[in-house]
Amino acid sequence: MVWLRSELEFASSKPARRDERADVRPVAMPRVLVIEDEHDIATLLALHLRDMNLSASVVGNGREGLRRALNERWDLILLDLSLPELDGVDICRQLRATNHYTPVLMLTARSTEQDRVSGLDAGADDYLSKPFSVVELRARVRAILRRVQQLRNTPAASPPIHCIGELEIDLAARRVRRGNLELTLTAREFELLAHFVCHPGRVFSRTQLLDQVWGLSQDAYEHTVSSHINRLRAKLEPDATNPRYLLTVWGVGYRFMER
Repeated sequence: MVWLRSELEFASSKPARRDERADVRPVAMPRVLVIEDEHDIATLLALHLRDMNLSASVVGNGREGLRRALNERWDLILLDLSLPELDGVDICRQLRATNHYTPVLMLTARSTEQDRVSGLDAGADDYLSKPFSVVELRARVRAILRRVQQLRNTPAASPPIHCIGELEIDLAARRVRRGNLELTLTAREFELLAHFVCHPGRVFSRTQLLDQVWGLSQDAYEHTVSSHINRLRAKLEPDATNPRYLLTVWGVGYRFMER
């Protein structure tokens, strides 16, 4: 991969001052776990994360990555889809089976839509397809960390449990039920639902949702919003073809209707 070779050559030409400075880190520096078995890519990822004033730790196999992900506190996990011993989808599912939520950015060399959907359905917050540019990597990492920080700093303006029709949405526990059925939502699907629930009746365009939920502003990713809306409807609605809750406002966007 051309981008990888050029970036590594650039990294090797940097003065040693970078490594020396990386050893002196403020206590509050966000911690990122990189689970990636390709050494060159892992080295590059760690380099750029540290250049963003983030603490980066690298693990090269899935089983050890899962152990560290479960037993240590992390602000973000960069997770390769294809790993020895345990793949990224299995790791993500086991992480989401716990009560502790850590955002996950999935890295995949597989470019098919189904591979990307599998990662998102397992609970990944976002994904990057290899080869990716460093500019895009940094933008995605900043967006996820900014979104998480906003959620942490936003005081609860309404009760954490919302009962809407057959839906019971527990914002604090990140759980959703429809009648007696507990629904399994990915992290991003839940954040999208929570955004609508906290703004009932308000219409949001795809661009607004991309900015306010994903933390991104690129129009090229608006299709991501549409696919998440469709998957969320399939889980929430008794009949996704005739939605009761998540409505389309034609030519404008979407709104969540309480009824």
